[in-house]
Amino acid sequence: MEEITNKGQDNRPAVPAPAHGGLSYLGCPKQSCQLNVFDYLADIPGNAETTDLVEVQFKNTRKGFYHNSNNLPLEKGDVVAVEASPGHDIGTVTLTGKLVLLQMKRTPPKNPDDIKRVYRKVRPIDMEKYEEAKAREHQTMIQSRQIAKDLGLEMKIGDVEYQGDGNKAIFYYIADGRVDFRQLIKVLADAFHVRIEMKQIGARQEAGRIGGFGPCGRELCCTTWMKNFVSVSTTAARFQDLSLNPQKLAGQCAKLKCCMNFEVDQYVEASRRLPSREVSLETADGTFHFFKADILTNMITYSTDKRIAANLTTITAERALEVIAMNKEGQKPARLDDRAPVEAPKTVDLATQEELTRFDKAKKKKKKKKKAKSENENTRANEGE
Repeated sequence: MEEITNKGQDNRPAVPAPAHGGLSYLGCPKQSCQLNVFDYLADIPGNAETTDLVEVQFKNTRKGFYHNSNNLPLEKGDVVAVEASPGHDIGTVTLTGKLVLLQMKRTPPKNPDDIKRVYRKVRPIDMEKYEEAKAREHQTMIQSRQIAKDLGLEMKIGDVEYQGDGNKAIFYYIADGRVDFRQLIKVLADAFHVRIEMKQIGARQEAGRIGGFGPCGRELCCTTWMKNFVSVSTTAARFQDLSLNPQKLAGQCAKLKCCMNFEVDQYVEASRRLPSREVSLETADGTFHFFKADILTNMITYSTDKRIAANLTTITAERALEVIAMNKEGQKPARLDDRAPVEAPKTVDLATQEELTRFDKAKKKKKKKKKAKSENENTRANEGE
């Protein structure tokens, strides 16, 4: 295995990379796991010669495609200096070969003709500049927040990313609406003497950048693997019969939890096998109205009252459809549930098995036996005399 130096990438130590550009046995840090793509074609002969394009990852889930016009022997994990405007930037190679073309189909660049190129693998002087720029990020973020506050802007600067050569800084901010930051850019440029770029991010992206744990006990999905966010509505909660309590449905980003979309398709598909909730069932015992349903187990609970739980009866969806078909033909079954009644198991009071007087009873029995034995002995002795 080849030792590569990636010190300075998110303050990570040097990580040994596999010889064929696969995933390091040490795994990947938080910033890399989210965008990591396993290069399963890395050990195929001639894969690197398929195209001169490589995928390079930077900080804060930022990626880009670059031409390897100098035909450098690049592998996954190599730290390279790439073309930027102005100057150069420092990033880590994440894909080479044929998979890069497939990734470009998935996330095509805005203008393929403007794809920049890879200059070289990093040199010690490049890493020194890179580390100096990274060391300024936190203090720059603190100062920029105060500047935005003094200007009265309704925005929050969540992070700052310096370019590898320190000539440019990207300010990631959160805002509820549109912000006129033209004056802010002028003040920031005068304060830090770099080129300024403002990039707005959403609350979910901010939560993924900060990290944390969800109510499931696992690390947030937006921190570990999610990078594309889709809208979440309360309709997903209704399909899954979840409580519409905003405090329970909201995640750490104060938005609806993304995981509500994970299983909603299965619930929608399963709910199609259930009868309509508006249909009441007529039986000889009375009319039963829909009360609740367990969608995944196909079990429905009916009540004799529309508003409250009264005489609740749970049946399968197949039985409910059968009763509906009988009602359409003018028939009423004798009972809603056609299954034989099951006797409830008799409960055993374990406390009665451990009565406090259980030892007293045994002692009384022993005393009775001793008394009877002594009386028998006395009787035999009297008869012998």
